[in-house]
Parts: sequence; C-alpha cells; structure tokens
Amino acid sequence: MTTNTQELITSFDALPEVAKFEVAAEILRRTRDFKLPPLTDDELVANAESLFLELDQRESS
Repeated sequence: MTTNTQELITSFDALPEVAKFEVAAEILRRTRDFKLPPLTDDELVANAESLFLELDQRESS
C-alpha cells in the first residue's frame, strides 16, 4: 500500500461512524463501473480466511 493510500485509510478510521458510512457509500458509487479482473481462487480463499480470523477474534473478545 502506498503512503498516500495508508494516510487515507488512517484518516477514514478516525472518522465518526456516520461519516465513515457516507464516505464508503460515495466511494462505492464512484467505483461501481470499474472493470476489475475476477478474483482468483487463491485471493478468495485468502480473503475468506482473513474475514473468519477477524470474526473469531471478535467473538473471543
């Protein structure tokens, strides 16, 4: 991740929840027509694993 991208994510994380929702909705609106390549099986598995590990951590807390 570039420095600019990391700074953007850090700024996003500092926003109040309502503002995060507004920003996320606007980003989704602006990117819905992107022509992205399909995810590979390995990428899907890695994303699923990351999600399940995060959910397990939340449940343990």
